[in-house]
Amino acid sequence: MYIPPYAHDTIRAALPGIPTSRQVGALDCCVCDEPFGEDLAAIPLGPTPTSGLFGCRPCLTRLVRQARRARDTSLTRKAEQVRAEQAAWLPVRERHLARLDRVRQAAEAVAELARGTETKARQIAWLLVSLESAFNWIPDAPEPPASVDDGESELREEAFRLDLSLIAAREAVAERLAYHLINEAQPDEPEMCEEFECPEDCSGRHDSSHIDCGPDSIFEDLAEHGVAVEKPEPEPLSPRLAALLGKKGETEEKRAPLPDIEEQAPVVLAHFGIETDDLDVLTSAAAVGLVADAWRDGPLDEIHRADDGPTDGEVFAQSVDLYRRARAALVAAQHEGPEALLAFTAVASDLDLPWAGGSRFTLRATAQPLEEFVQHVENRTWFTMEVMREQGWRAGLLHRATSAAIKAATCFGMPGWPGAVTTAMERLATLDRSGAPKALADLAAVETGLLDAPDQLGTDALDWICDKALLG
Repeated sequence: MYIPPYAHDTIRAALPGIPTSRQVGALDCCVCDEPFGEDLAAIPLGPTPTSGLFGCRPCLTRLVRQARRARDTSLTRKAEQVRAEQAAWLPVRERHLARLDRVRQAAEAVAELARGTETKARQIAWLLVSLESAFNWIPDAPEPPASVDDGESELREEAFRLDLSLIAAREAVAERLAYHLINEAQPDEPEMCEEFECPEDCSGRHDSSHIDCGPDSIFEDLAEHGVAVEKPEPEPLSPRLAALLGKKGETEEKRAPLPDIEEQAPVVLAHFGIETDDLDVLTSAAAVGLVADAWRDGPLDEIHRADDGPTDGEVFAQSVDLYRRARAALVAAQHEGPEALLAFTAVASDLDLPWAGGSRFTLRATAQPLEEFVQHVENRTWFTMEVMREQGWRAGLLHRATSAAIKAATCFGMPGWPGAVTTAMERLATLDRSGAPKALADLAAVETGLLDAPDQLGTDALDWICDKALLG
C-alpha cells in the first residue's frame, strides 16, 4: 500500500507510545489493535519491511484520508487568504498612488508658477505653504501583505517622483524669496496668533511651520490661478468608525465581494450534482457550507485535537445541530435580511452551551484559547451577510453551497448523505457489535436515525461509528 508523504505525520501521531509485543510481532494492528488474519493483512510501517510496527489497510486508509482532508483544507484556507489579501490590497495601493500623483502634479504646477513672473511672490509663498500641508497630510505608505510580490516597488517609485517634484518646487519658490517676503515684507498680524495657537512671545509673523491649510487647500488655491488639478479621494472611514457613525463605507466605492459567483457557482455545483434551481437543496447545501467554513474548519481543529477537547462523536453531533440552526437562519434571511444569520453566530460561538447529542462538553471547559475561534465564526458569518447585502440572498447561498460541495459533499444535509449512510450500514452489518452502545443494536433504527437526526443517536454511538470509520 502506498502511503503519501503528507500522511506520515498523521499516521505517526496515531501510533502507540509503547507498542505491545503482538503489535511489534506483526500480530495486531498498531492503530486499532485488531488481530491480523486472512481478511486483515499487515502493512509494514518501518523501519524495515519485516521489523517495526504494522497497520491494517482500513486504519491506514482512514488516516491517509484524514491527512488529505487536513492538507486540502490548509491549502484552501491559504488560497482564500491570499485572494482576500490581494483583493483588499489593490484598492489601498491605488488610492495611495493616486494621492501621491495628485500632490506631485500640484508640486510641478507650483514650481511652474514660481518660475514665471505673472504670480506675485507672496502668492507663490502661500502656494508653497498649502503644498507643504498637502504633502504632510499624505498618510504613511501602506505595507502590502506578505502574499503580494514586490508590492512596495511602485509605491516607492511614485514617492520618489513626488520627492523630486517637491524639491524642484521648493527651489523655485526659494528663488523668489518666498519666506523672506512672508516674514519680512508682510505686516505683523498678532490677531492671527490665537487662531494659530502661537507661543506667548510670538512676533506676529507666521511661516509654514505655524500653518496647516489641510490636505485640499492647495488644489483650491491653484484653481484661482487657472491651474486645475483633481483632488485626491478622501481616505475611507475605518470599518469600526463607520459602524459607529452609522454610515459604513459612504466614502468608498461599493465593491461586490464575489462578482462572478452567479456565473461560476452553478457550474461547480452542477459538477457535484447539486441543482441550483431547487432552493431546498441549495439552502441545505449552503447551511452545510456555513457550518463547515465558520465553525468546523479553522481554530476548532486545534480545540478538537487537544486532550480536553471534544470527541469525534461530539463534533459530529454538534455539527448536525448547527446545520439545522444555519438552515433556519438562511431561510429567515430571505425575508428578514442578512441579520437573521446572527442567530446562528450566537449559538455557534457560545462558549457555555453544552453540545448536542447528550454531550456535557462546553468550549469554556477546554484550556485552549477561544478568542480566535469566536472571531473566526463571526468573521465567516459576517462575510456571508455582506455577500447577501451587496449581491442578494441567492449569492450568499451559492457561495456557501459551493464550499460545501468541495469540502463536505457527503455530510449530513447534502445530497450525497443518503448514499454515505447506505454504505455505512453495509459496513456496520458485518461488524461485531457486542461491545457497541445500545443505540446501535437495532440496525433499522440506526439507519433511520442517521438519515433523519444523527445527533439523536447520542455521542457514544457516534463516537463508535467514527472510530470504525463507517462514514469515511
